[in-house]
Parts: sequence; structure tokens; C-alpha cells
Amino acid sequence: MQTQIPIVNEDSEAILSQVDCFALDMDGTIYLGERWIDGARDFLERIEATGRSYVFVTNNSSKNAAVYVEKLGRMGLLVGEEKIVTSGQATIHYLKKHYADKRVFLLGNELLREEFIQAGIRLEEENPDVVVTAFDTSLTYRKMCKVCDFVRAGLPYLATHPDYNCPTEDGFIPDAGAIHAFIHASAFRYPDRVIGKPNEDIITYLTTRVNAERSRIAMVGDRLYTDIAAGRNHGLKSVLVLSGEAGLEDVEASEVRPHLIFSSVREMIPFLS
Repeated sequence: MQTQIPIVNEDSEAILSQVDCFALDMDGTIYLGERWIDGARDFLERIEATGRSYVFVTNNSSKNAAVYVEKLGRMGLLVGEEKIVTSGQATIHYLKKHYADKRVFLLGNELLREEFIQAGIRLEEENPDVVVTAFDTSLTYRKMCKVCDFVRAGLPYLATHPDYNCPTEDGFIPDAGAIHAFIHASAFRYPDRVIGKPNEDIITYLTTRVNAERSRIAMVGDRLYTDIAAGRNHGLKSVLVLSGEAGLEDVEASEVRPHLIFSSVREMIPFLS
């Protein structure tokens, strides 16, 4: 039986009072492009002023943690890489546990490739043992042909995250899920395992990075099928904000129901004391 849709901008059960750590999506939740969503900076300040903590958790694997730190710095927020959790990092964690010393073909941006190499992952272009696909904004037809060949050959096939679109200031651009669809159309396979939200692997990795029990972590984001499903499916609180991809009509049509809904993170501030 589906749970009821929460009333927007209300927390009648004081759910937020039970949260020690906020796992915050970035695109569409905290900012759009290089523009802060109204009230986001005040929200972050209130979290820390009340003795709580936060980390940014993003499925966007087209950038590494250092780039996010630099971007936030340009926007006026000085944080270290300890505040950034990406699907790329979680994929590295998974590879080290399950494919140690295996040769990896990575379909991804140069920044992600550098992060993999720095973490000790062996990248291989011609004779890999495993395939990893990410959000590759440097995608070429030659790359797509190569990854389809490897997937078609039956190699283990991992993906950093499932998002179909990435929000920008001007709308949406195709994300990793669109790449999966292209590969499936040619090689007839979807990824064997997807690491990022809403899946268990990124939540497992998240818990290695924060000092909080799952029941005391709130996943806050703008997407039902990633952010909210991640919270609901893995023992976290889930908070949907309507400042990005999902609207109320999407909640009504979805089997995934958040614990709370707010117009934006700004409306959460009065409930943090």
C-alpha cells in the first residue's frame, strides 16, 4: 500500500529533528549551473549552527571531487573534498572491493579518468577485464563503438549512475542513463550493476564517509527515482525538493514517496532547531 503524499513545506512528525547528517544532492537541489538556489546558503549555515553536518552527494560522474570544491569556492562556499561524495568515488570503492587489480575500460571524462588513476585503478583501452560507463560529456562515436564492442563481448559491465538527464540553467542534457540506452540498442545489454543513487553501493560508501547511522541521515534531492528512492530503499530519511526535476504531479504518479516534500531547501530552515 502506498504511503500518503506529504503536505508540502510541513514536517508534522518532526522527522527533521531526528536527522544528524544531511546528504545533499547538488544539481537541482543546492544550485543550478553556477547559481545558488534561493536560500541554499542559509540552509547550509543553519545545518552547522544546529550542530548537524552535511555532505554533497552527487551522481554526476563527469567531474571529480576537486572540481566540485573549486566550483563551490567560486560560488563563495569554502569546503574541502571531505564534503563531496560522488558516484565516481563510490564506483572506485566498489571496483577495489570486487575487481581488485582488474583492467578497466572507462567511458568517462578526463577528470574522472584522472581520479581513477590516482586511486590505483588500472585503465585499459584495448584488452580490459571490466567495463565502466559514466556521464561522459567528451563522448565520441569512436568511444561508443568501442564500449559497445566490449559490452557485446560479455565483459562485466558497471555504470556509475542511472540518471537519464542532467539539469542545467538552460534545461536538461543527456546523462549516463541515455548512454546506457544507446549501448543497449546496439549491444542488447544494460549495466550489470549501477553504483550511484538509488542503489545500495553508494549508500554503503556514504556510510564510510559520515559519522551517522542510516536512520539519522536524510537524503535530500530533486529526483524521485534516484535521491528519494535511495533514502526509502536503504533506511535513510528522504526529502524531495521541488526546485529541480520532479514536480508534485510526478509524486502522484510514482510508487516512490518521500518522507517529506519542500518547495526548496529554504523552506526546511524553520524545522531545524
